[in-house]
Amino acid sequence: MEVLDIARWQFGIITVYHFLFVPLTIGLTAVIAGLETAWLRTGNQDYLRLTKFFAKLFLINFAIGVVTGIVQEFQFGMNWSDYSRFVGDVFGAPLAIEGLLAFFLESTFLGLWIFGWDKLPRGLHAACMWLVHLGTLASSWFILAANSWMQHPVGHRFNPESGRAELTDFWAVMFNKVQVVTFPHVIFAAYMTAGTFLLGVSAYLYMKRTHADDRPMYHRAIRIGAVITLLAGIGVAVTGDLQGKVMTEVQPMKMAAAEGLYETSEGCAPFSVLTIGTPDGQHEKFALTVPCLLSFLGTGSFDGTVEGINPLREQYVEEYGQDPTSTTWTESGDYTPVIPVTYWSFRFMMGLGMFAAAGAALILWLTRGGRTPGVRWLGVLGLSLPIATTLASSWGWIFTEMGRQPWVVFGLMTTESAVSPGVSVFEAATSLVVLTSLYAVLAVVEVKLLVTYVNKGAAPFVEPPDVGVGGADEDQPLTFAY
Repeated sequence: MEVLDIARWQFGIITVYHFLFVPLTIGLTAVIAGLETAWLRTGNQDYLRLTKFFAKLFLINFAIGVVTGIVQEFQFGMNWSDYSRFVGDVFGAPLAIEGLLAFFLESTFLGLWIFGWDKLPRGLHAACMWLVHLGTLASSWFILAANSWMQHPVGHRFNPESGRAELTDFWAVMFNKVQVVTFPHVIFAAYMTAGTFLLGVSAYLYMKRTHADDRPMYHRAIRIGAVITLLAGIGVAVTGDLQGKVMTEVQPMKMAAAEGLYETSEGCAPFSVLTIGTPDGQHEKFALTVPCLLSFLGTGSFDGTVEGINPLREQYVEEYGQDPTSTTWTESGDYTPVIPVTYWSFRFMMGLGMFAAAGAALILWLTRGGRTPGVRWLGVLGLSLPIATTLASSWGWIFTEMGRQPWVVFGLMTTESAVSPGVSVFEAATSLVVLTSLYAVLAVVEVKLLVTYVNKGAAPFVEPPDVGVGGADEDQPLTFAY
């Protein structure tokens, strides 16, 4: 195994692991802010109890997410130094703003929210969590702007003397056409993840006999989670459709790989729900297809033309000068991504997302008018929906990154040329083993903490002090609410 292979495995493991926490963090900040606002507007004690309960779970997730995110950045200097050198001038601005503005906004107001229950007026205290959510949205925008530039590089020029891409138009990078559709898609997916988490945890506690007295509260939370999931699912579907059309425009190979379409379809290209074929995807043995759907997903027209893998590969060979017999860039020796990975990750992403939205709709139907669903339905859906949305987000990122291969920056830099030249196989393997082991330990810690606090359920209602506009007594110490 070469350094490139080890570096790719390490980056994939750490990135997917880190992204398990990101959607839940983004979505839960909005859920918690909404629950606290509902308490302020209605005075219903259940909303405050749910606010503090899910805040505990959020803080556990947030802490582990920050730790894994820090390691994520170290990778660029460890295994991908040539990549860092190439993109540093372009990425410097958005990532610096993300760290200095967005993350500081999150952490500052999160601290005020945690310690300010008896120091801040209630409205201002709730506003702090809304500002935390705003910070997560800002962080997402700047990070996704950097990733969207990798998918569709704009607003730069290549300096042959330094061998670097240099930023020429900051706003072009910020409002890249890929960024404009990717950002809402990711955020709606985050809301969907938080909605299923709220639904799933509440369903679990609803079924526990030890929390029987709180079943009306958890019943309300189940329905709130289902509403969030269903509405966010609609948003995911709409933005995903827009994203697919932009993707087909700027990265037609990715769309062709998502279907395993080797030859250009001049119109009414079918979308296969399930295909059985050879491991490389070149020969089909059985397929369950939906006529013309791929044309619509890629072009917006059921008669649209979708380019195939083979003609696109020939086009890229002519444009970029790649030797089609070379085996240095991808497993296929050409510009083609790994077809089975792109094909199935695309379907897992869509299928799990649709399953979660349908499950939320079913939950709403089963709980309508104060009805109580059977334990079997509630248990199956309550436990499966959070897993489904989390895996859907992960498969979405795998598709996004693997479908771009062999490029690390599309059309400008290959993944092979991005790896650090001075790293040995032993060094890369050591970091892979150490970091993967560390993340395994963190996973155990995360699960243990979540299970412990979920089983405790929401604490009894304790009304926080009603601090006036002038604030609390200056001599009163800050109180940690948890």
